[in-house]
Order: sequence, then structure tokens, then C-alpha cells
Amino acid sequence: MVSVSLKNVTKRFGNVAAIEGVNLEINDKEFLSILGPSGGGKTTLLRLIAGLEVPTEGEVYFDGKLVNGVPPRDRNISLVFQNYALFPHLTAFHNIAFPLTVRKTPKPDIDRRVKEVAELLGIQHILDRKPKELSGGEQQRVALGRAIVRQPDVFLMDEPLSSVDASMRIAMRTELKKLQKTLGTTLVYVTHDQTEAMTMADKIAVLRNGKLVQIDAPQAIYDSPKDSWVASFIGNPPMNLIPATILSNGQAELSGVRPPITIKALTKKDGLSSGRKVHVGIRPEDIEVKAEQVNGATCKGEVYLLESLGDSMIVDIKVGNSIIRAREKVDFRAQIGAQVFMRFNERRLTLFDLDTGTAIS
Repeated sequence: MVSVSLKNVTKRFGNVAAIEGVNLEINDKEFLSILGPSGGGKTTLLRLIAGLEVPTEGEVYFDGKLVNGVPPRDRNISLVFQNYALFPHLTAFHNIAFPLTVRKTPKPDIDRRVKEVAELLGIQHILDRKPKELSGGEQQRVALGRAIVRQPDVFLMDEPLSSVDASMRIAMRTELKKLQKTLGTTLVYVTHDQTEAMTMADKIAVLRNGKLVQIDAPQAIYDSPKDSWVASFIGNPPMNLIPATILSNGQAELSGVRPPITIKALTKKDGLSSGRKVHVGIRPEDIEVKAEQVNGATCKGEVYLLESLGDSMIVDIKVGNSIIRAREKVDFRAQIGAQVFMRFNERRLTLFDLDTGTAIS
């Protein structure tokens, strides 16, 4: 297996930079998810790793070896696409065997390796069927089998679960993660679905407008987003970003609301001079909603909307010019328009500069 390194990689199409100045280290046997919104450059970055695109600037390395001029067939990679790209006239067996067939692998070896992969994926019973006779989940497994059978150094997957129904997607996330650990293969997985990235990956590379915004372990990105855009992109519901003005003595005025909220943690931040404009970031699960005033960092608002998620209740609370969302137990009860008090978990607060969006340490 191999590690993959990208050094200052840029890819331009005409005057448009699809990827710009990306530096990325993918360790051997690591599961890396490239996460970002549609049009952010995720697929282009994957294609650069695969060799389907050549960098306009920068270098791509496999195990320290420069591969910019190495074609895809010589990089020992396997690609799994969103549409699976199965041959409709071939059975599942021959679809899986295809990479070995074109390399003129001896037939006994083909039979053995296809059967081994089919057993690993639990699809021994469908090997004689053609794609039109298979369900979406079965087609997905056949596509995975074709990728696995050639024993690649790197798996590259471009939103392979997007065409699968919700229940199958959950099951396949678990299977993919287990499969990657069993095979011990480096895997790069493109998705716009943060749940897939959070639950499957060892590390997440967050991409926006062709630029790498943050790369870290899933929980680290969730707990300590590098900027307000990442904070608002990761999480469902996302982090609350409340406009505020820093006052003296560890106080902040939220959305022009009086009285200001007192947050002891503010006094420990560097460079927070009086009058500085910030976003106060707080996750919905780090807010308690109470009917009466309580001790701690609190502010008052009125219930704007209640949204039941089955296992919890999202409470939208109007505070000045902002809507703050809190996650409460499913049996939470309140009347729309009722006055409530919110207590913030100060240890879970993140401050962002209002102009640049950068997190304030």
C-alpha cells in the first residue's frame, strides 16, 4: 500500500482555477474523505490523484515518487464512480473479473480471486446475473468487487453511495469502513454528505471553491472549526453563529440585545479589545433552554419554532435579530412566542472574527 502527497497542486481550466494551491498528505492505509459542497473541486482533486487530470502546477507523489506523468493504468489504483459503470452485457462475475481479464491473468487465478472477493462482499449468489437483474445495493457491491479484485494500492471513490436508498446507504457505510480496514488499503472518498464523512473517515479534508480549508480528524473539525464557514457547513443543525460586539469585563452584546451576555471564557481570549465585532459560535446541543433565569452565560429570547426530529427537539429561539437553535429532549414543551432563557456551555464556545471568519484562539 502507499501514501499519497499533493504539493501546491493547482488545476486550471482556462482562466478558472478548479483546484488552487492544495497541500495534502494521505497516510498509508488511511481513509480520507474529501468533503465539500457541489462545485467545490472534489472530483477534480480525485481525478488529479488518479492521473485522469494533470496538474497545471504542483506535484503528486505516491510513496515519495513523483507521478505527474504516470498514466492511471500504471498507478495501481481502482476507481469507483457514482454510476458504477458496469458493463450491461456482462454478468456480475465477468464485471468483477474484467480488470484481470484485460491483463491476461490466467483463468484459474481469475476464478479464485473473483470468488474470494465475492465471498468478502457476500455476493456469491448473484455472480451469474447481469446488472439489470441486480438491485442498486448489489450493483454497488459488484462495482466494489471490480475495484478490489485487482488488489490496488489506492482506492478512489467518487460519491459511490449517492444512488443508493437511505437505508442501504447506512448499511453500506458500515461495510465500506470495515472493508477498508480489512484490506488495509489507502482510500480516498469524495462526498458532499457530511454524515458519510464523519462516520467513515479517519481524516476529513474540507474543500471549498478549490481550496483546502481544513484537514483533521472528524471530531476535531466538529469541535474546533477553523473558520465560520466550516462551522456552518459541518453539523446538522449547524453551529449557531451569533453576531456580537465585545464589551469590557468579559461581556458580549448579542445582536444588539440588552442586557449583554457575560461569558467568563471571553476574558481568556487574546486580542479581544472592547468594540471588536465577532461571531459567537455554539452548537445546538451545547445550549440549555429554561423557562426561568439560571446562573451562567445566559440570554433571553422567545420561542420561534419547534421542530421534532423524533429522537430530539430543535427549538428555534429569536434573540434580537438572530435565530438561535437549541437541541432539547424530545419531550420538551413550550408555546410559540413564550419567553425562555438559554444557558450556553462556555467550554464549547468558539469565537470567529466577523470580517474574516477566522476562528479566534
